[in-house]
Amino acid sequence: MKRLGLTCLLLASFALCTPAIQAGEDLSVTVYNSNLGVVSETRDMDFEEGTNRIAFRDVPSQIDPASVRFKLTDNGSDIAILEQNYAYDLVSPEELYRKYIDREIEMVDKEGRLFTGKLLAYNSGAVTLQSANGQVKVIRMENITEVNFPKLPEGLITRPTLFWLYQAQAGGERTANVTYQTSGMKWEAEYVGLLNESETELDLSGWASITNNSGKTFEDAKLKLIAGDIHRARQPRVPRGMQKTMAAEADMAGAGFEQKEFFEYHMYTLPRPATVANREQKQISLFEPASTAVEKEYLYRPDRNPEDVEVTIKFTNSEADGLGIPLPAGRARLFKADDDGSVVLLGEDRIDHTPKDEEVNLQVGTAFDIVAEHKLAERRNLSKLVREDRYEIEIRNRKNEAVTVKVEKLLFGDWQVVESDLSYNKEDANTLVFQVPVGASETTTFQFIVRFTSR
Repeated sequence: MKRLGLTCLLLASFALCTPAIQAGEDLSVTVYNSNLGVVSETRDMDFEEGTNRIAFRDVPSQIDPASVRFKLTDNGSDIAILEQNYAYDLVSPEELYRKYIDREIEMVDKEGRLFTGKLLAYNSGAVTLQSANGQVKVIRMENITEVNFPKLPEGLITRPTLFWLYQAQAGGERTANVTYQTSGMKWEAEYVGLLNESETELDLSGWASITNNSGKTFEDAKLKLIAGDIHRARQPRVPRGMQKTMAAEADMAGAGFEQKEFFEYHMYTLPRPATVANREQKQISLFEPASTAVEKEYLYRPDRNPEDVEVTIKFTNSEADGLGIPLPAGRARLFKADDDGSVVLLGEDRIDHTPKDEEVNLQVGTAFDIVAEHKLAERRNLSKLVREDRYEIEIRNRKNEAVTVKVEKLLFGDWQVVESDLSYNKEDANTLVFQVPVGASETTTFQFIVRFTSR
């Protein structure tokens, strides 16, 4: 029997699995917020005249094979892709044993003894072999140092590969552009903000955090990011196996992304090549740090949280206030420096896609020294269709400075305020808003009566 050592096999597999960009290849990667990447590769390929097969290797393991688009760069039409197969049954010890069930293998133990026989069963702890004379042996894997297989089983490959059946009117080397979609790629914005001592200005920097779990490393790629929510059609589940269709590292060097509008989205293009490795999270500067005026606001929403007063930081994303740039959706962390220079995390929140000149509100946390209570003090039924509810809200300020607390009260149905201790605004059909001033170390209590009419 010709020996093929498992150790050598796996080493060869590892070497072959290492992604390599072919000479002269032009590579572009566009990453979306929604677990999607679009890859465009230009490769030199050798075709033979007639109907033949060619392997397009080094594709992501999460490629969508139905999205593949093949085009010759010289716009020629003398090569046509007739059929495509996507294979990702990769070499592994488990797959080798599975493929060799009922076939002969060789095993060598620690003492140098050779065991030869038909593989009947395998698990991670032991194998069952049947020798030529019919004898059955169970061999513990902990005693085995080498396993030999005659050859690589048919159907196993070392890298996910597209196999194309093509028809060429003439043979020779041609340059082709191949575009495809892959899952396992996403990006989101990460913002870091530092409040000044008076809490009136925020120094804001933005990073694009790119995650690649597609199964392929993209070396020296033209990198683009799309900010926006694209609509995607639902796809039926595809069984694993052969599918057949018809045609965290920080990168701080160099300039950040260049931004422009693209269709109904915003595109960020890195003006230099970048390598996005598989199983890597990469951060690249999204825009130059900027300062903007901010306002701290205390917000009490008793119908959502009857006990806590929220603290928010809000600012307008405008040029006049120091920004005026599209802000992609992502996480924002807010910090403030202490007197000794150390930086303390105040809180974090997520922001939606925010165009310029729109307001951003970041919930930082809850106020420690401001306490609020809300209660329905009285209910009166004026008739079968009309009732009046009297609400009472108390806000206790234990700080050494005066504050103003914004109170948002939710009301539903046909209602109107018939009496109130404080002025108010009806923000929408269901929201009543009060601006409540509370002096230092003081308590403010106010009441209002709402009349509800049933129809």
